[in-house]
Amino acid sequence: MDLKLPWLVLFILIGCIECSPDDNHHPSGPRRYEYCVLGAGPSGLQMGYFLSKAKRDYVILERNSRPGSFFNKYPRHRKLISINKIYTGSQNREFNMRHDWNSLLSDRADLLFKQVSRDFFPHADTLPVYLSMFEKELGLKVRYGVDIGRIRAMLSPSGRSYVLTDQHESDYNCSVLLVATGLWDPQKVEFVGSEFVEGYDSISTDPEDYKDQTVLILGKGNSAFETAQNILGRTKLVHMYSASPIRLAWQTHYVGDVRAVNNEVIDTYQLKSLDGLLEGSVEAVSITKVKDQGRRPGSKKKGELYVQRRDPKAINSESHAEDNFSLRLPYDRVISCIGFRFNFSIFDRSARLMNSDNARGRLPKLTAWYEGEKTPGLFVLGTATHSRDYRFSAGSFIHGFRYTVRSIHRVLERRYHSNPWQSTKMPTTQLLSQILKRINEASGLYQMFEVLGDVILLRGSHFEYLEEFPIQALPQFSSLSGHEVSHHGLIVVVFQYGKKKIDYLGRARSNTDWMNAWHSSFLHPVLYYYDTLPTVEEMKLRPSSWSLPRPKLVHAMVEDFITDWSAPISHIQPLRRFLDHCLQTDLRTFYADSCFRLSLTHRKPPLFCQQGYLKGQGVPRSSEWASVQHQEISASAKLDALGAEPAYPNFLAQTGASISSGQKLDF
Repeated sequence: MDLKLPWLVLFILIGCIECSPDDNHHPSGPRRYEYCVLGAGPSGLQMGYFLSKAKRDYVILERNSRPGSFFNKYPRHRKLISINKIYTGSQNREFNMRHDWNSLLSDRADLLFKQVSRDFFPHADTLPVYLSMFEKELGLKVRYGVDIGRIRAMLSPSGRSYVLTDQHESDYNCSVLLVATGLWDPQKVEFVGSEFVEGYDSISTDPEDYKDQTVLILGKGNSAFETAQNILGRTKLVHMYSASPIRLAWQTHYVGDVRAVNNEVIDTYQLKSLDGLLEGSVEAVSITKVKDQGRRPGSKKKGELYVQRRDPKAINSESHAEDNFSLRLPYDRVISCIGFRFNFSIFDRSARLMNSDNARGRLPKLTAWYEGEKTPGLFVLGTATHSRDYRFSAGSFIHGFRYTVRSIHRVLERRYHSNPWQSTKMPTTQLLSQILKRINEASGLYQMFEVLGDVILLRGSHFEYLEEFPIQALPQFSSLSGHEVSHHGLIVVVFQYGKKKIDYLGRARSNTDWMNAWHSSFLHPVLYYYDTLPTVEEMKLRPSSWSLPRPKLVHAMVEDFITDWSAPISHIQPLRRFLDHCLQTDLRTFYADSCFRLSLTHRKPPLFCQQGYLKGQGVPRSSEWASVQHQEISASAKLDALGAEPAYPNFLAQTGASISSGQKLDF
């Protein structure tokens, strides 16, 4: 035997121990990390990217063997409803992300979902493939096969931390816990006969298994319609039953409502082809199963399911006569498709998240910056954050929560590392162009409308621009961002839909008049000006349909059919005049000879001349620009002919906001 062999083995073993990823942890104690991310789904990997980029001490814990395991099973019928629009006619990456609903954010232009699928509605199998590529290419720190079964909070002289215990009784100690577990647990409703109901999570997806059957589906969301769509060509009939009427995404503008790709059963219902939709409470009915085969012709058959009314008044549009009861037919199957809920069971009392007030308590209750209420240092990522924008924005989808994850990371950087919210400082003369750039390109504002907004801190001769701040957290702006508001005030830029209910396919659905911009029904930018930060009380008492409290000044930009807010008269001129009023100055640009004349004839020339021409940066007149200047003067003249005020009253009177009687320029 070679005497060198034992030494070689010992050397290898020592090397393996030294190379162990846990070499900085005490062997007998818990593994310690600054940040623990629970779950390697899209939101967990997105946070991993930001933590890795900031060079933080973190680990992502995943119970399965690969990322995005939820999508190995769901949606059950394997078609995603998140669009993958590859061709937009633009080379602008930020703009293109408005229409790419599956990619995660990174500095890598090649790490986009289109690398794994070019289908408009991709197959669900492609998402785990993309997430694996994202993780490996960026070298994210993921530990697979770690199934956390218990989470508890610990208090020590150094502060609060969280201890996570896995299936092997191993502990992970985390200063900050980021929960990205998504929604896995099927929502269940207990009622008489609920034991005969099959769940969406376990039903067969083979349409042949439903051949010549009558099927009752509980629920009218996308999972219910996806199920109905799959079996529609094989069943005798499909009935869909829930407390709420059907809500279509194209009517509500809510991406989580029923999408057109799944709603063929509406046609067969409205064209009276046996299928149907009915409203009523699940608790108002009971289901019984026939145990024995009847002997007489026409008698009940063994295994058939019958729905009976427990409260006749709870089922809409029903006759009290039993022989006209809409659900009187026997059903071969009853399937529950009523959604999923957050798993609260892994948290003990010391770390338990509170249930949300909305969504029937299925989601955790969070602050406006996505920290659990009464659980400091515990943040929630991804789909489970939807309690903050339930039923109106895109927080439950990748194209929404990839931006809220970035906002959460900026909050973490401020709180735990004293790094202020990233901002851009610019001369005030560039304010108009910067706003126009953001509203025509920004994807975070566009997708998380009325949730994330750009905050502009006015500083007199310059401004600071902060992107995608959670607008419900404006009262805590200074502590969360590390920036103070000056006496000049601030402007908040958001996107929002109109509040008035209309026929969204009717002739009068759109508005093209900039003077009636406040009545725009489709997605459009709105700017809110405050001279001081809104208070917590003002945020609580804001009008129910408003995302922000009443401002001092407000400006709505008229909706645009092609979502391009760059028209000189309809978009730019009204916006510039609004900014003039907010800043009490003139933000127009001038040629050098105009600045020269104004400098000689006015005590205080316009801001552009002060910051440009008087510092040797004026724009000389040339024949090339003469026609452009003429067009600008003509457009201004048209507006001036209307007077200074008509641009504002229609969308200020309704808000209670005031406006000065003129620009009061000190020339």
